[in-house]
Amino acid sequence: MNKLNYTEEIFNILSRGGFISNNSVQAKNKRYYDAIEDHQAEYDEYYQGIGFHLEAGDGYFFFTRKETKVDLQRKLEAVSKWIDYLTFLKTYNSAFGAGLVFSAADIVVRINCDMELKELAGKLFSEKKSYDEIVEKLINELERMGFVEQQDEVEKNWKVLTSFHYIEELIDCISITDDAEHTGEKDKETDKEKEEQP
Repeated sequence: MNKLNYTEEIFNILSRGGFISNNSVQAKNKRYYDAIEDHQAEYDEYYQGIGFHLEAGDGYFFFTRKETKVDLQRKLEAVSKWIDYLTFLKTYNSAFGAGLVFSAADIVVRINCDMELKELAGKLFSEKKSYDEIVEKLINELERMGFVEQQDEVEKNWKVLTSFHYIEELIDCISITDDAEHTGEKDKETDKEKEEQP
């Protein structure tokens, strides 16, 4: 096995459910990404020894592991929350995704001008009263999950990382599954209607 650098640093990020993205604002995260990319099989083998599987997405890496039913239930609840977040962000800007730079102030201005965004914002965090608080909490969630990093502290700009593809793809999969189930139900209804016709 090649000498693996950064095993501990990478583990500390990924084991908490984080991501390492190739367009990270932080130089150290870019180094970790390059290290994994150069020796992905070796890193994967190393982490499998402690129960983790290193997965590659489109420009990012993350861990997976076998889940118990309780863990799966908890994750499903978390995904429904992320559907709300994603709906809000795509309503704010349909191009919201990897590489986009945005500011909290801009989102707040847009909420104040857009009835649909006001409605969606109100549903995000019921304990938060002002739009400023709602947007701040949403950005904190995005940062905690490793989907955004602060690009400029003075301008208070944030950059969306490639790891954001993960949540987009996950929710796309759920939507496709839902659509397929609904289509299947409609087909059954149509067949039933045909049978009932004289």
